Amino acid sequence: MDTPARNRVRIGRIVTGSLAMGLFVAVVLIFAPFVDANENAVTGVVLLGFALGWALSAVLSTRWSDQPQRWAAAPALFMGVSGVIVLVGSDALVHDVLSWVWPPALLVLVVWMYLRARRQLHSRSRRWVLNPVLVVLALASVGAGYETLRESLDANAYAMPGRLIDVGGHKLHLNCTGSGSPTVVLEPGGGAMSSDLGWIAPSVARDTRVCVYDRAGRGWSESADDKQDGAQIATDLHTLLHHGRVPGPYVLAGHSFGGLYVLTFTARYPDEVAGLVLVDSTGPASDSSPAGAPSSYDLTGRVSAMAAASARIGTARLLAHFSYGSLPPRSRDEARALTATASHAGSYIDEFAVANTSMDQARALRDFGEKPLIVLTADRGNAEGWMSKQDKLARLSTNSLHRVVAGATHDSLLADEDDAAKVSQAIRDVVASLRTSTALSSP
Repeated sequence: MDTPARNRVRIGRIVTGSLAMGLFVAVVLIFAPFVDANENAVTGVVLLGFALGWALSAVLSTRWSDQPQRWAAAPALFMGVSGVIVLVGSDALVHDVLSWVWPPALLVLVVWMYLRARRQLHSRSRRWVLNPVLVVLALASVGAGYETLRESLDANAYAMPGRLIDVGGHKLHLNCTGSGSPTVVLEPGGGAMSSDLGWIAPSVARDTRVCVYDRAGRGWSESADDKQDGAQIATDLHTLLHHGRVPGPYVLAGHSFGGLYVLTFTARYPDEVAGLVLVDSTGPASDSSPAGAPSSYDLTGRVSAMAAASARIGTARLLAHFSYGSLPPRSRDEARALTATASHAGSYIDEFAVANTSMDQARALRDFGEKPLIVLTADRGNAEGWMSKQDKLARLSTNSLHRVVAGATHDSLLADEDDAAKVSQAIRDVVASLRTSTALSSP
């Protein structure tokens, strides 16, 4: 039966309102307290929200307009079923199977939707609302398909150097090269992985044994369920080195946030640390800084889940393509490939979510005694008060040096060959001090 003319609603309003409602519901569900703050849950509720929008478009246009868009039931069903599978399915089903099936299926559906709408939707909303939505969906399908294919190819192209070692519930990647003692353990900075140390590790390995590793969710390491604050990272590293049969005591070298982690490691296992190199390190919290109260609502976890989900459609790979250009070619390509993954994107945000906790834990190291310590600081791009914090770090030991690297920035200390050479030299100086039992001296 035809809809009475007085009850008809413009089809453009129905389509626009329905899709807007779907988007609104998706956003609300992302931040709803009853939705778990993980990638599967967030992705699932987003798909269900979008499914609602398409379903409304099909139902309302049939009931209240003279241009029924019954075809919209197809994307509603597709996204609804996909959302349920993501919510209740196993990780193997979602990421190993659905990631191959969903992108081409979505692309076929988008083409079909475009053709149906072109025949049945006679409104400016098709050009200004529906077509842009279809373009976004098409780009998402192409990006997701490309990302899935690239990750499969990268797994063969960039074979893991070293080995995976179980540290209790997850496995971490460890790679040791060179020979001699003491062993140097390199800790990359926030959001970084072992390949970021492509200039430094080979250089140090010419003089002594050096180990690089990837924190949980980075590089070749598996993700972990627990919060990766400084204490947990130090615990995992300690377990990794012992299970990997890497004898101490160690020289620890940490860049940026990595400095926090080596400080916490040293405070927890002082007898296993012989020397330190802090490379433009983030400083511990001051004694006057109050510790943040934990919250039962995990906002950052939801942002992390959204970042991981967006990485699955290729957004992180696009950004990574323009990064790491000054690293050695092999390290550059590894970093570009492995930082584009969903696990890396999620762990990157998770790390900064617990930054205050990590800074608070790092202040447990009050005194490094007479053990050799070199603090390296970039002289460009520093925030106010940064240099004084670096001076304070140097005062942890009575056998320390504070070197300011002329012309260097925070990132160039790892990425630039010449600046990274100064980091390598500082590490060798600490090693030489330990081997000869002499105090550090300025070059």
